[in-house]
Amino acid sequence: MPYRDLRDFMAQLEQGGELRRIAEPVSPYLEMTALCDRVLRAGGPALLFERPTGHSMPVLGNLFGTPARVARAMGVGSLAELRVFGHVLAALREPEAPRGLKDMLGLGRLLKTLWHMAPRERSSAPCQEVVWEGQDVDLTRLPVQHCWPGDVAPLITWGLVITQGPHKARQNLGIYRQQVLSRNQLVMRWLAHRGGALDFRDHCAAHPGEPYPVVVALGADPATILGAVTPVPDSLSEYQFAGLLRGARTEVVKALGVPLRVPASAEIVLEGHIYPDALHASGYQHALEGPYGDHTGYYNEQAEFPVFTIDRITQRRDAIYHSTYTGKPPDEPAVLGLAMNELFIPLLQRQFPEITDFYLPPEGCSYRLAVVRIRKAYPGHARRIMMGIWSH
Repeated sequence: MPYRDLRDFMAQLEQGGELRRIAEPVSPYLEMTALCDRVLRAGGPALLFERPTGHSMPVLGNLFGTPARVARAMGVGSLAELRVFGHVLAALREPEAPRGLKDMLGLGRLLKTLWHMAPRERSSAPCQEVVWEGQDVDLTRLPVQHCWPGDVAPLITWGLVITQGPHKARQNLGIYRQQVLSRNQLVMRWLAHRGGALDFRDHCAAHPGEPYPVVVALGADPATILGAVTPVPDSLSEYQFAGLLRGARTEVVKALGVPLRVPASAEIVLEGHIYPDALHASGYQHALEGPYGDHTGYYNEQAEFPVFTIDRITQRRDAIYHSTYTGKPPDEPAVLGLAMNELFIPLLQRQFPEITDFYLPPEGCSYRLAVVRIRKAYPGHARRIMMGIWSH
């Protein structure tokens, strides 16, 4: 069933015994990670921490802590059913010429459906009920988790980063971890091949020395969150794919201070820019990020990434902060990796029809190890598939 917003999804989970409220005070510093980790390993419910130590804003954790909840958030009964969406992505990423009238009609229906899933813009939205500007912008208002003892600072983990390249009509949604640097600054750890980094690179080339607008949305509806972690083709907006998952168009609203659209039902929105810095080689503000505990069970090395300066925070009344942690599997990213398996299989089969199954085991951090089953036809066939997957 479609969920209007995060709260609607939470209400349905709670009704089914899949969300547990914790009324006792729990600290965002290490304690939430410990509880979420223990509950996730036991296949337990999502957790709503109603009284984070030092904060009045509740924290939602373990939302996607089981495959069943991921499937439910994506509007299907089981992860296996996600292959339907994988076939859609495959058709859009590598379209094939229709083999007959039936194929042509099917492609036409798909394109019509996607066309009707374009985001619907609203004139006002719940995510802008409360506005903080200027000196009132203060990230310490948010109960941001400090996940592991060796982490350098609190870390925003479930923020949907919204960007747009200078030559692109569509906006990009991605999820990148963000280190809290000060009351109004975050370090944006987007790797060079990710959509946000590519948009920023294109901006630097087209408009050097001009501030780059960025928005971070926290607590969007589940379809939009999962759309942001799905490898959709460049021709498709994550907002459109979220509409396909939801079965209804994604509602967006103009950000108040930057030329970007944000999920209308998001709990919290951070608006701002990456500002120029003539002293840095890139021409823009950068800072060291990390170290942080990672999927490998070790801490990352430090590296430089852009600094995102927040000019404005908007939020819903009685906002909920959505958070997670990354660590040695199992964790939420590992559970989501199981869903991504089902989406990847049709994409791979479009290029390699001899692939019958594909698995990214959590023990390999869902990207460092792949297990592939094929219909072997000749010596060296497996090596060919291996090379092809590496290049995919």
